[in-house]
Amino acid sequence: MPFVGAVLTGGASRRMGSDKALLPIEGGPMAGVVAKALWAAGAATVVAVGGDGKGLQAAGLDWVPDEVPGEGPLGGVLSALGCLDDVPVVAVLACDLPAASPENVAAVVAVAADHVGVPAVAVPLQVGSEGGHQREWLHAAWTAESRAVLAAAWEAGERAPRRAGMGLHVVEVEVPEPGALADADRPEDLLGDTGSRGRGGPDR
Repeated sequence: MPFVGAVLTGGASRRMGSDKALLPIEGGPMAGVVAKALWAAGAATVVAVGGDGKGLQAAGLDWVPDEVPGEGPLGGVLSALGCLDDVPVVAVLACDLPAASPENVAAVVAVAADHVGVPAVAVPLQVGSEGGHQREWLHAAWTAESRAVLAAAWEAGERAPRRAGMGLHVVEVEVPEPGALADADRPEDLLGDTGSRGRGGPDR
């Protein structure tokens, strides 16, 4: 199933102290690590959404503007869905996933592909900071049909993907590498194994 890959690069990065998308890691920007995972999973195209367009393009990434900059990740998801053209699925990942896994991307895309034709999202599960499982909304695959539902939620004032997504058919996915879903919010999150990294909170 062809899909578009999108990396959300428009966040404020307050806790990191510098632009997370352009933070050097593995010889390139952290957003580039995420983009490589999307390419390796079979994306037909990969774009960075929002943030420092000049810096991201200079780093070799294709870039599109966030249609509603500064309004949170839901705006970035909607902007990514606007890049689909005739492709039925978009996988949207945050830029702060230094261990982003092609296998995890492929897992959510495969589930979303089974729901093309309906407003649906495939969301991976990871172990929460207090035990149990939580959904990682900024590592999800969305069907093209989900855009209208998310746009309606946006117009109603919603800004959190997890709440806007409640109007969709939500499919939880147990991915092969749940540790690779860990994000990096602070410099110390880039040290040690993925299991010690912080989470971005329930709205991610």
